Amino acid sequence: MSTDFPDSDDDAPVQEDLVWQGNGWTARVINNDDDDGWAVAMIKDGEPEPALVGPWTMGRDKKNPKPLDVNAFNTLVKTANEVIRRHEQQLHAQLHKNVFVSTDDGQLKVCLDITPDEDDPYATLTAFDQYGEELARVRVAPTFKLSVASASTWIENGYKKP
Repeated sequence: MSTDFPDSDDDAPVQEDLVWQGNGWTARVINNDDDDGWAVAMIKDGEPEPALVGPWTMGRDKKNPKPLDVNAFNTLVKTANEVIRRHEQQLHAQLHKNVFVSTDDGQLKVCLDITPDEDDPYATLTAFDQYGEELARVRVAPTFKLSVASASTWIENGYKKP
């Protein structure tokens, strides 16, 4: 039986005054290049760039930064996750648009889905009837501007590629 103390856990999260890790994030207090104060960078595990950089509070000495603690870290994680969620929602909204067009056959939904491929970006224009059945699908330029007017013209032209 060994009486040696176990080695410290090298995978344990760092929880120090200026660096705090946990919940898939690292908070790092840094010099704020924009003024004389401090900032905190929130970096998601595995990502090269911070998802969020914001001002950080000065300590009582008005010179050094306030130390990180569990409550501040949890608030920063919540804020950083919200920033990522909003960014993902905005990106989704830019890449997936739809309009509704009234026709003699009822209301149709026309969707534009952009695929932002580096080598060959493109978009797909798809029409659905009021029951969700696909009526037509064509590949279009990723710069295609979807509007009620452009969708109506596409429908009126027999779903031919615009």
